[in-house]
Amino acid sequence: MADSKLVLVSGVKPTGDLHIGNYFGAMRQFVDLTKEGLPAGQAGKYRPFIFVADYHALNTIQDAEEMRRRTREIVMAYIAIGLDPEAVTFFKQSDIPAHTELCWIFDTITTMPYLMRAHAFKDAEAKSKEISVGTFNYPMLMAADILLYDASIVPVGADQKQHIEYARDTAEKFNRVFKTDVFKLPEPYIMPDVAIVPGTDGQKMSKSYRNVIPLFASHDELVKAVMGIVTDSSGGRPENVFQIHKLVRSESELVNVYDQHKGNYKALKETLIEDLERYLAPMRAKYEELKQDSAIVDDVLARGKQEARAISEAKMEQVRKAIGVA
Repeated sequence: MADSKLVLVSGVKPTGDLHIGNYFGAMRQFVDLTKEGLPAGQAGKYRPFIFVADYHALNTIQDAEEMRRRTREIVMAYIAIGLDPEAVTFFKQSDIPAHTELCWIFDTITTMPYLMRAHAFKDAEAKSKEISVGTFNYPMLMAADILLYDASIVPVGADQKQHIEYARDTAEKFNRVFKTDVFKLPEPYIMPDVAIVPGTDGQKMSKSYRNVIPLFASHDELVKAVMGIVTDSSGGRPENVFQIHKLVRSESELVNVYDQHKGNYKALKETLIEDLERYLAPMRAKYEELKQDSAIVDDVLARGKQEARAISEAKMEQVRKAIGVA
């Protein structure tokens, strides 16, 4: 690559309506990371490639209109929360044919027992689910996603480290089998301080539990969600409210607020609504702006497609020569 910066690669699946658990759990740290660079003190060292993993999402989304809608929503969401499309190459996985081409090439040197070690396969098997080939084979598509761009670093949660191990194993095996050095080995970056955000019922916030506060909620939706937070009747500090509140306001300030309104759960929820509204309103406004001007998203994805295709095709030329089809 002509660019001297090291490459950061990550994919986001366009699945599910976003809530504040998604934001505080990963999205915020990810945007900060692409702005500041990493590790600490190396701002600007990394060149981010972020893609919408729509082919991965086909394992769960099998409705064309839903796929189109959710793809645009995830792009708008990341721009709205601060992702800078001028500094990040943002594209759709499906716009880059090299991802699936390279996945097939990796399939030919990968064994079934190796893929059966993947967490997603084991989880599905444990639940006695009928397992699609896409679910079984997803580590190879993910390896292609990462290795196409000579990724130096891939941000993941601690429970996703296996994804990078599969990519490294595959790069090493390809280089060994075909006696080449086409692929470099990526490193995982385990994101620190990833919050586990409690839902309105005290469990982990999750759409499946129906306990979420939507990230881009209207004021009325926000009021309804917060007022629905479950509290006990002890008269003490309502922990479900407090744990969400400290995401948007310092804990030291909140201790005083909660002492002042001890036992008045309604007042504390109203204060939480005010603080969430203040925090989320600018992102919601940007999201609404993007909804009204579809050309912005179209332009971001068109530019990302052009750049990612050029880079991925250059890598595939090396791959095709290495395997003897070019």
